[in-house]
Amino acid sequence: MSMGLLDSFGALLGGIIAAIVMLVFAIVSFFITVFIVRAGAGLAGYSPSGDFVVLSAAILATGAIVAGATPMASLSGMEE
Repeated sequence: MSMGLLDSFGALLGGIIAAIVMLVFAIVSFFITVFIVRAGAGLAGYSPSGDFVVLSAAILATGAIVAGATPMASLSGMEE
């Protein structure tokens, strides 16, 4: 009885830790994308305001996270 409870608690704890790690990686990815967008705008000779930099970085980071979560096998038509 107690072994099943410990297994369930371990799975719950593992899920919470995985969610925290994914959130940290998403935040780091967003900051790196902000830097890339700002540097790219500077190289192109533009000086966008901070809100446009954050908006474009948020769109790019969201697209990258969604693309990473999408299984590629479904795009190629292969069956698992």
